Amino acid sequence: MKFITDNWMLIVIALSSGVMLLWPTLKGASAVGLSTADAVQLINREKAVVVDVSDAADYAQGHVNGARSVPLDQLEARLPEVVKNKALPVIFVCASGSRGGPAVKTAQKLGYQQAQALSGGLKAWKEANLPVEKA
Repeated sequence: MKFITDNWMLIVIALSSGVMLLWPTLKGASAVGLSTADAVQLINREKAVVVDVSDAADYAQGHVNGARSVPLDQLEARLPEVVKNKALPVIFVCASGSRGGPAVKTAQKLGYQQAQALSGGLKAWKEANLPVEKA
């Protein structure tokens, strides 16, 4: 016990450096969403529906080819009319990926069990050199 009280500063430094070393791994494990490659596979193989949850102005500046615009604040009311088949995979996209998580939770609450968000959003889509449309 005397060792701990005499060297508490060293122990804190050792623990904090361990946490900093593990942080990227812990952060990656908690990341929710699809990679762009996985999203393309879902679109091509399983006819996934892409829903852009950005506001109208962001959607007009650019969106994934074929994406349907349903702003996040209208998602609960409009998703059932935009995606009638709840068995299809649904991929939610926004400019940065920050609105994808809430969109997935809303969709799952409505019964869309294959709802997923694109990690990194439209930014990641563009970085992967995938096609983008402008309205």
